[in-house]
Amino acid sequence: MTSAYAGPERSDVILERLTKLHPKLIDLSLDRIERLLERLGNPQKSLPATFHIAGTNGKGSVSAYLRAMLEAAGYGVHSYTSPHLVRFHERIRLAAHPHSMEIDETYLATLLDECERINAGEPITFFEITTCVAMLAFTRSEADALILEVGMGGRYDTTNVVERPAVTIITPVDLDHQAFLGDTIALIAGEKAGILKPGVPAVIGLQKDEARDVIEARAAALGAPLFMAGQDFSSHEEQGHLVYQDEFGLLDLPLPRLLGQHQIENAGIAICALRQAAMLPLGTEAIARGLREVDWPARMQRLTHGPLVDRLPAHGELWLDGGHNPQAGRAIALLMADLDAARPAPLFLITGMKDTKDAGGYFAPFAGLATHVETIAIPNDPACLSAETLAAAARNAGLGAHPAASLDEAFARVIARAGKSSPRILICGSLYLAGAVLTENG
Repeated sequence: MTSAYAGPERSDVILERLTKLHPKLIDLSLDRIERLLERLGNPQKSLPATFHIAGTNGKGSVSAYLRAMLEAAGYGVHSYTSPHLVRFHERIRLAAHPHSMEIDETYLATLLDECERINAGEPITFFEITTCVAMLAFTRSEADALILEVGMGGRYDTTNVVERPAVTIITPVDLDHQAFLGDTIALIAGEKAGILKPGVPAVIGLQKDEARDVIEARAAALGAPLFMAGQDFSSHEEQGHLVYQDEFGLLDLPLPRLLGQHQIENAGIAICALRQAAMLPLGTEAIARGLREVDWPARMQRLTHGPLVDRLPAHGELWLDGGHNPQAGRAIALLMADLDAARPAPLFLITGMKDTKDAGGYFAPFAGLATHVETIAIPNDPACLSAETLAAAARNAGLGAHPAASLDEAFARVIARAGKSSPRILICGSLYLAGAVLTENG
């Protein structure tokens, strides 16, 4: 006698099993996901107005701005981002009012179970099958818009099954994931430009010449209208305001809640994309409110409470950022320099990085700015640089550095080095490390 179906297992149990369906974590191809999507009824063909975002830096921040502004205008918004910081559910947000919500555990487990059963054990990567889960969730819940972030690259990224988005977006391109995307900016830009579609407006962040040339050539070949930062639209800070301008006119807006010059540029990309998506009109007040209310953890986030904050000396500051490549290092160092100009304080870094990252390039902008670096291995991550290797990279970049056995040891040593000063501590170098910190800090 067959027992009744008792429902799906916990999502974490299913997710762990899904990691074993393909020998590689990353295997850029669209064949496997297209096969499974076909069996699922091709949900990717029934998505709401989609903002498809590629780029090396700023994808997550642009996603956050888009969501905040659209929700401020009263639209229902789904979103798909990766990686997650604390738990997988963060990747899939479903429209709700007034703000979208992380996917519910029971619903996530049900969709994971459905995709696993229909896949029937065939080879498929973790990101591919979980993207199928997201596509099902997005088509089974009503929304006005979907913010869809590329996982890696663009041309063969799993998210590139969307045939006609409302807008495509490419944030600044730089060297990252060279083992998969190519070892030059031009090659990487070519992969990112793979998301461009015929006739679909493409909003392009500030680019180096070699990236810009590749993107422009691809857009011309496809007939995709381009809107280039610094040429077709601009955003800058002026007297405590964000000033945005494009073909539709000038907007005088509040500065974004997210800190740094790069965030003003990211906000400009989001505003341009929204103004090009004519099917989702929104006014200046919704844009302004979105800038004021945007939230994106682990992107120059100041931690203000929790066990780690409680260990700080009087007036000490604790910051967290998940940026992990040279371009991110430059942006973060600029912001740290601005903070130091406003309130001088010794800057200490606690850093962990994946073993695929250019640690020396990341550290270089901090030379002469950071007082000392403590390096750690990312907790529970075998694919990270050892604390010793990372410390050597920091020293080669002109910084004083010391490897630590754990975050706790690194934090204690920084506090001891700071003495009676009020230090500014930045934990940085990896979104995976940022997630571990947020978990530890409650």
